[in-house]
Amino acid sequence: MDYKFIESPIGRLLLIGDSPRLKLVGFPSGKGRVIQHPDWVENTSCFPEAETQLGEYFSGKRQLFKLELEPRGTPFQIAVLDALLQIPYGKTRSYQDIAIEIGKPNAVRAVGAANSRNPLPIVIPCHRVIGKNGNLTGFSGGLKVKTFLLKLEAKTNLN
Repeated sequence: MDYKFIESPIGRLLLIGDSPRLKLVGFPSGKGRVIQHPDWVENTSCFPEAETQLGEYFSGKRQLFKLELEPRGTPFQIAVLDALLQIPYGKTRSYQDIAIEIGKPNAVRAVGAANSRNPLPIVIPCHRVIGKNGNLTGFSGGLKVKTFLLKLEAKTNLN
């Protein structure tokens, strides 16, 4: 697999996949930190579209990513990821909302677990999922990054 680092307002992000298909986005710290595997090949020319679109997102010019993605997970995890893609820019949903949307209303904790394993954070917007009471909950990039992303989207939401 190819990888490259890109700079962002939340630190260096690690993009990984079989170019042009993006499989992982790694944060610089927190649970979402990804360490390069020895078999991966650094390729500074890979994922140009992902780098461009992430730059546009962070500058407030992009609300929807149009990239070739290849997330991995169980069928349940993929269903959760698909539901996350339906959360509009600048909006939030609760874990319970997602559980209901995928037809598993009693699977709130499992939805939380699947959400925390999102291999493509930001691109698949797991940061838009909050607690039922409106509180921010865990995020693989850390709560500071989650707060930053939600504030960015609230500030630049055109809807």
